[in-house]
Amino acid sequence: MTQSLETPVTLLVFNRPELTARVFAEIRRARPERLLIVADGPRADRPGEAERCARVRQIATTVDWPCRVDTHFAAENLGCRRRVSTGLDWVFEQVDRAIILEDDCVPEPSFFEYCQTLLDRYADDTRVMHVAGSCFLPELARRPESYVVSRFPFIWGWATWRRAWQHFDVEMSHWPEFLASGSLNRLFPDPADATIWERNLAATFRGDVDTWDAQWVLAFWLAGGLSLVSTRNLISNQGFGHDATHTVGWSPQAALPTLAQTEPIVHPTTLIVDPMLDARFQQSVFRPRRSMFERVRRQLGRLTTAAGLGR
Repeated sequence: MTQSLETPVTLLVFNRPELTARVFAEIRRARPERLLIVADGPRADRPGEAERCARVRQIATTVDWPCRVDTHFAAENLGCRRRVSTGLDWVFEQVDRAIILEDDCVPEPSFFEYCQTLLDRYADDTRVMHVAGSCFLPELARRPESYVVSRFPFIWGWATWRRAWQHFDVEMSHWPEFLASGSLNRLFPDPADATIWERNLAATFRGDVDTWDAQWVLAFWLAGGLSLVSTRNLISNQGFGHDATHTVGWSPQAALPTLAQTEPIVHPTTLIVDPMLDARFQQSVFRPRRSMFERVRRQLGRLTTAAGLGR
């Protein structure tokens, strides 16, 4: 791509220089006119982490095309919850829309134009709060449309607007009343699915999980938002492994192959959530069936960690 990208790009980074370099190489190909870099700081008890964080920041700021670079670097480690939430708050103080990538989410080149097109098209449609680049159902690539409408705001390569991010509440202040209202049961007629989400959201509300994305899901559902999910997978998450913060084990969504988006973007005729399609997303992403081998492997991993042999 030789033409520059008008939409601002945000890169969230931490301590993984090799992965950061891969993602940054794709950003460099897109040549955004503005790049906003949010970096967490090193943990004092991790030898060598300060050096890795410094290397990551050097990689992410080595820009050799016409581009305004803004940085928001933490001096000390804030963790996922505080770093991403405060970082994106800062981003949307600077710009009214952004394409957002984490340091392990390697984008297909057409991801950037796909996001820019939809950010422009739905800029004033307050129903639409999220543009997702990840697609976890390969069969959707057979559809003529470039994207489908969902209630799931997938965050491996995504985009949004300031008007949508203003609903974000890192403290999840409305979680108790949301739960008491029975909203989860209306969203998920299958009690097992409702239970999965209740446990995940409750754990985040209590502070048991150091994350920010559950808060975005709750804000999204409270506002009745729509997510536009690409029918071609545009993101390959390469970050699964022992050095990850959360994605330390195997996942059927790890390192998925990518497929370029259509040109031009083909829009659906209506913006309506298909409950059957969302049920498939729920099953594939949030209730994946694991093989017997995988269940045994995970159990062995837990036993190894408990014995002090794991990392």
